[in-house]
Amino acid sequence: MNVTLRPWREADADAVVEACNDPLTRRHLPLLPDPYTRSDALAYIGNGETARAVVDTDTDEVLAAIGYTPGRDGGAEIGYWVMPAARGRRVATTAVELLSAQLFESDFRRLHLQTALSNIASQRVAIAAGFVREGIARGASRNRDGSRFDTVVWARLVDDPPGPSPRLLPDLPGGRLTDGVVVLRPLTEDDGLVTYDMRILPEVSGRSVVGTPMDPAAVTRQCAESGAKWLAGQRAEMTIRRAGDDAYLGEIALYYAEPALREAMIGYSLVPEARGHGYAARAARLVTDWGFEIGMNRMIAGTAVDNVASQRVLEAVGYSRESVQLERLPGPNGTRIDNVAFAKLRPAVT
Repeated sequence: MNVTLRPWREADADAVVEACNDPLTRRHLPLLPDPYTRSDALAYIGNGETARAVVDTDTDEVLAAIGYTPGRDGGAEIGYWVMPAARGRRVATTAVELLSAQLFESDFRRLHLQTALSNIASQRVAIAAGFVREGIARGASRNRDGSRFDTVVWARLVDDPPGPSPRLLPDLPGGRLTDGVVVLRPLTEDDGLVTYDMRILPEVSGRSVVGTPMDPAAVTRQCAESGAKWLAGQRAEMTIRRAGDDAYLGEIALYYAEPALREAMIGYSLVPEARGHGYAARAARLVTDWGFEIGMNRMIAGTAVDNVASQRVLEAVGYSRESVQLERLPGPNGTRIDNVAFAKLRPAVT
């Protein structure tokens, strides 16, 4: 699709109203007037000296909006939204690339944008347009009720190479891993309640390194923000599903804590009814093989000394027991417990 940036026109008002009343737009731009009226649209169009309509070059159909706010020392912040019918067509990425090129030609030196942690689509736009993730701005944005939420900060400098910016953890091939019996898919907000129900089980929460919030809304938010950690190269969290009926079996993750060493760790949990059927071993094998495919040299895992079932899973997948690490894991009531360390090395290329 050929995309053009042009000034807004009064005739575009209806498109602006449609976009700004769309639930997804409102979710990520919570301070928009509610409802958003034609008067609001005309005011936006009239005051938009630094805003542009993103239109189809051939038909002049409004596809999106993009604009910028000049800052200090040659910097500017970019913002955008996309019409519902134009999503998934690379419109936002192309618009960001076009506006970035124009601003750099106008002597801007640094551009940045901010995305909500749960706005995975917008984070993908930033990466595709060559912006680099710089970190988390705590409480940087505000909801209508006055509460604040964190955002991811992305930036692009005038002398940065063309996009996309590099990623440590790529997407799954075809969006999933499967061996025909289990299917692994990225964890999403829709998985929040079933994941909460599993994580609060004593045998799961009691063996969790990070702990489980006793609040389903908090776990749902964690699931919604999981994709941000994946795009940041920190961890790839997935649900484990049965291939035949898509039943939820549990979760598994690859934690990439040692990029310099090309070493990653796996961890997994299953719901009670899924245990004892070989599902954990199948999921662990899929994630381990994927880790080697994307360049890991060493995959590791650990279990409590008394977690014999998990040790058998790792041995079935080809992990070797390396050592017992004294008091490495947090235990109940502030105690510490020993960890049995396992590892599997990248297979030799033949």
